Amino acid sequence: MESSILAAASFPRASRPVALLTDIAGAPRAVRCRVADAKGPVMYYTMGEGMFNSEEVFQWESGKSMNAIAAAQGIRVRRRCRPRYPSEGIGADRAVPRNILEQIVWDKEVEVAQRKARAPLQRVKQSAERAPPPRDFAGALGVACRRNGGVPALIAEVKKASPTKGLLREHFDPVEIAHAYERNGAACLSILTDEKHFLGSFEDLEAVRNSGVNCPLLCKDFVIDVWQIYYARSKGADAVLLIAAVLPDLDIKYMLRVCTSIGMTALVEVHNESELDRVLKIDGVQLIGINNRSLETFEVDTANTNMLLEKHGDIIRKKQMQVVSESGLFTPDNVAYVQNAGVSAVLVGESLVTQEDPGRAIAGLFGKELVH
Repeated sequence: MESSILAAASFPRASRPVALLTDIAGAPRAVRCRVADAKGPVMYYTMGEGMFNSEEVFQWESGKSMNAIAAAQGIRVRRRCRPRYPSEGIGADRAVPRNILEQIVWDKEVEVAQRKARAPLQRVKQSAERAPPPRDFAGALGVACRRNGGVPALIAEVKKASPTKGLLREHFDPVEIAHAYERNGAACLSILTDEKHFLGSFEDLEAVRNSGVNCPLLCKDFVIDVWQIYYARSKGADAVLLIAAVLPDLDIKYMLRVCTSIGMTALVEVHNESELDRVLKIDGVQLIGINNRSLETFEVDTANTNMLLEKHGDIIRKKQMQVVSESGLFTPDNVAYVQNAGVSAVLVGESLVTQEDPGRAIAGLFGKELVH
């Protein structure tokens, strides 16, 4: 199985699988890792000297649990692979998540396991290889920002619902909304594919890609396994979201390399200073998303973007990274605030999709029509 090291280590002791992370050229590097509560050794394959000799691998070899390794990096989301959704279990199977994000991730583990059983990785990889070439997501943002005189480029989100607000749009046609966004100046589109909590789907992603939309597409999901990256590419995605609050450093590094190997862009999302510090130490990051919404409480504060860029803007500029501000953007003043903070793009969903005409709502959000 090709997966994250965290997912491999979170299986129950008796059923823990062999984790196989092979390099893109098909020449795996292997290290035998002992997990403290495992009955037998776990083989972990990784790519390149840097990852092979990473601190996480050494910690894992010495018997430290993957949840403990993740917690040491500030990750509070526990990983618990289980045969059913947490709410469907009893006793130990009915463990209570500590916050919304942990609930979503636990549910995502079940969903991905079920999907992988129906569509094995090798088959999904082959489908991804047959997909049309990916579009340049990061490049499209840069072009749009320059075309509009430095006004942040727009990643407009096709979003039906959220865990906190419920249904956002009664009449929801993802293709119609996507075309309206593109006609009104969106540089890229974000398509929600999480079904259980956001009422999205990969069918929505595929339908938008096949509808003649030219904008690059971001698959907006909670990625915990490289299988999801290949599957998103097979459905027409040009970019994926990697959430630092969920993924330890080694997983982010590995997933970035997978994205690069198949021509995709990764939007690496942070929502606090600790996560940004981690991401800035990882090579290969082009796009950093600053989420103004706490992924634990879902409360929003756009000052988060300003605070993080005041502290780390110099190194971000030195590394020539593009910054995307996400969540809490409803007015021209909101957009101007994060623009002055130093972002080159914004990701907006709720304030557009809840309007009668989501496409025309773009001009209201920016205070003017975007050049496209």
